[in-house]
Amino acid sequence: MYKHILVPIAPEHGADTARSLEAARLLADGGARITALTVADEIPGYVVQQLPEGLLENTRAEMLTALKADLGGVKDVKADVVTGHAGRTINDYAEAHGADCIVIASHRPGLQDYFLGSTAARVVRHAKCTVVVIR
Repeated sequence: MYKHILVPIAPEHGADTARSLEAARLLADGGARITALTVADEIPGYVVQQLPEGLLENTRAEMLTALKADLGGVKDVKADVVTGHAGRTINDYAEAHGADCIVIASHRPGLQDYFLGSTAARVVRHAKCTVVVIR
């Protein structure tokens, strides 16, 4: 059905990874690409200036290692870590990399989500491709 499926995975929600990847594989055409993406929050410039040199690069490398560990060693899924606001960055990444489907896990909404909205809700509202929400 789809040729490039993007699977955003929050750093603290590795448990959702297997279900999201299973759904992505069910939706994938033969030979489709699947990309697992973690979005790290952007750190304001005035804070970055105070951080030790190399800390951001090391942290990003650690996040990529953790994402690959969450993937369980599968070889057919590309892992990537980018920086930005999760809701916007996921949609921007999908558009820039030609993803035609996003498979995103969502939790049950809490009180904060009713006021601010969840990442999954923002992705659904603004994506220019198909979005499948796993709950």
